[in-house]
Amino acid sequence: MDPATIIGIVVAFGALYAMLTIEGAYVSSLLLPAPMILVFGATIAVGIAGGTVRDTITAFKALPGAFRGKTTPPVQVIDQVVGIAETARKSGLLALEQEADNVSDPFLRGALQNIADGTDGDELRMLLEDEIATKARSGRSASKFFTSLGGYAPTVGIIGTVVSLTHVLENLDTPETLGPMIAAAFVATLWGLLSANFLWLPIGARLRRLSDIEIDRLTLLMEGVLAVQAGSQPRLLGERLRAMVPLEDLPKGEAKAKAAGVAGEAPTGKVKTKSKGKKATAEDTAEAA
Repeated sequence: MDPATIIGIVVAFGALYAMLTIEGAYVSSLLLPAPMILVFGATIAVGIAGGTVRDTITAFKALPGAFRGKTTPPVQVIDQVVGIAETARKSGLLALEQEADNVSDPFLRGALQNIADGTDGDELRMLLEDEIATKARSGRSASKFFTSLGGYAPTVGIIGTVVSLTHVLENLDTPETLGPMIAAAFVATLWGLLSANFLWLPIGARLRRLSDIEIDRLTLLMEGVLAVQAGSQPRLLGERLRAMVPLEDLPKGEAKAKAAGVAGEAPTGKVKTKSKGKKATAEDTAEAA
């Protein structure tokens, strides 16, 4: 579980509470039912109106995942694929059918089953790429829904403020009530901005990031199982898959080794170039003599 979203939202509202406390204001002055009902209700309503009912259902089904943030480390994926490669190398590709029965991930299970059934490599790649593209569209749809709420909320808050100020102008004959009524009118704008920047936009960004991480995982699995089908050597396959993973996503030991390997390539090239240059110079001298 990655609690980044929970931590961020709690700290954001905590900072707001700290500001209210320092200024001597009361939280109850912001918790007014009327503007909150308008901002949250109308924002979600126009979000639904901007898409389909299925989009809304998909987005709210994805909402718990945004707070859990459960992801699979790339190293765990690589180790799993390398284990499958070792099984295929020892027992053949037909053994992957039994391996598929022990896999809970439907994407990997389907890929292994297709390999065991003798599906052509190019056809299997097309099938897996289509599944990944469909998964990416679903993730973008959920993210887009909450991001659109973040765009609607401030405007809905302004609408609530305008409505409340209209009511204020109708009661100019009671000046003793104008201050509280004007303050209450701006609460709608406040909740529009708060909900957009403290809730909807962060949730939309979070779902997009989780979708990207999931697509990276599926891509890693796809390249791995296709290499297994092609008969790749397990150790070489592990190195290839690790090369596809950013340094920050690898364990510290592997990240340092990978960084040292990348850094060590440049000096080697320079030495070779210099040596080649000396050799060329010697040959030129010999020819000149």
